[in-house]
Amino acid sequence: MISCSSSESDDFEPPIDDSIIPTNIVLTVEVVGLDSSNPNGDGSGQININISATNADKFGFRVDSDPIVENVSGVFSKTVTQTGTNSYLISAFAHSSTGNSISTFETVVVFVDNGQVQLIWSDEFDEDGSLDASKWGYDIGAGGWGNGESQYYTDRLENVVAEDGVLKIISKKENFSGSAYTSARIKTQGKFDFTYGKVEVRAKLPSTEGTWPAIWMLGADFPTVGWPACGELDIMEQTGWDKNTILATCHWQNPSDASTASYGLTTSNPTSTTAFHVYATEWTETYIKMFIDDVEYYSIDLNPSLPFDHDFFIILNVALGGSLGGTIDPNFSSGIMEIDYVRVYQ
Repeated sequence: MISCSSSESDDFEPPIDDSIIPTNIVLTVEVVGLDSSNPNGDGSGQININISATNADKFGFRVDSDPIVENVSGVFSKTVTQTGTNSYLISAFAHSSTGNSISTFETVVVFVDNGQVQLIWSDEFDEDGSLDASKWGYDIGAGGWGNGESQYYTDRLENVVAEDGVLKIISKKENFSGSAYTSARIKTQGKFDFTYGKVEVRAKLPSTEGTWPAIWMLGADFPTVGWPACGELDIMEQTGWDKNTILATCHWQNPSDASTASYGLTTSNPTSTTAFHVYATEWTETYIKMFIDDVEYYSIDLNPSLPFDHDFFIILNVALGGSLGGTIDPNFSSGIMEIDYVRVYQ
């Protein structure tokens, strides 16, 4: 028999229940300033973190392999400082009063402004087969496309396909819907339109006489104002008869008499059909510049009378014949323009 008395020791404590285990951990990570124009934040590098869990009385978080920071509220703020756009692993921990814990994690991409541009849109063509319909649409048909071209543009895999991380636009000699040739012309129209930025396209061009590859941009108001009033920005064109030369051109409508105006320059690129090169443009409020492999060869100053102050979309295509394709090699059977990636920065 056990009895109690007022003289019993005050050191007695009930046994501790060590079976309390946190559950339902939720991690919420907010990159400050993230929106459609700033997909990786506003450049401040600030991350707001909230952690909650059932049966938890202490929380902690860690960025990559940094030391763990803990508190009882589960509300944290962290500012990363590595410049540019970088990925971070956010680990979250919830602890119970009995020393048990659970964890979860999330990877976030954060942009820290260092005066450099930020990647806002890209396609690396990593998925084999048809193109990403959220990024690309197609122009379909024949009719010369205003330049006397000979191809019929299709959306078939035979003419446009992603394989092994590369987009292939394939032009072919074949009878199709009344045309003797087929090819493809893809565009971001209505899916990704933007004003100002840097565009980079890494590409290898077709080698056959008569093929006319192009990487270019067209004003998004084209359906309403027409061409050339909408403006056209040609990052790269190559004629069908000179595969050692690249063209860069801007087209617009003369405000004084509504005639077509343009300014273009060429540069040598003798390995355009045997090696990949990065064709790029920098487009700002005051100028447009063109580059091959980071070497500038074209620049035009802009002013309010020119139609390069509004949204444009990207077009990739290979034409056959026409004003810049010229005579098609009678022995032509097929040709391919290969695109490793398309990237847009702001």
